[in-house]
Amino acid sequence: MSDLPRIFAALSDPTRLAIVERLMRDGELPVATLREESEISAPAISRHLNVLIRTGLVRKRARAQQRLYSVVPETIRAVSSWTLDHRTFWEASLDRLEAELHKEMSRK
Repeated sequence: MSDLPRIFAALSDPTRLAIVERLMRDGELPVATLREESEISAPAISRHLNVLIRTGLVRKRARAQQRLYSVVPETIRAVSSWTLDHRTFWEASLDRLEAELHKEMSRK
């Protein structure tokens, strides 16, 4: 997925990560609800949400006067898949390293 660097960059900000985690936990929410647990201004929350929308992590829809935000499951799935693939690689590498260390220790 070519957007992964941008997605990880967006999630590297603690406020944006907290927004995504809140939306994953609570589902679709209006911006006012997202601001309840935050001490940042409405314009700042809007800027963070716009970054998340541009990276494809969050979508926005209108319901009357309200704007509702939700996580894009496909993007979260792509990030999860990437991390799981790399986890498998690192676990296998660490298992090989452990086996080599055990061999080396048994030679002494």
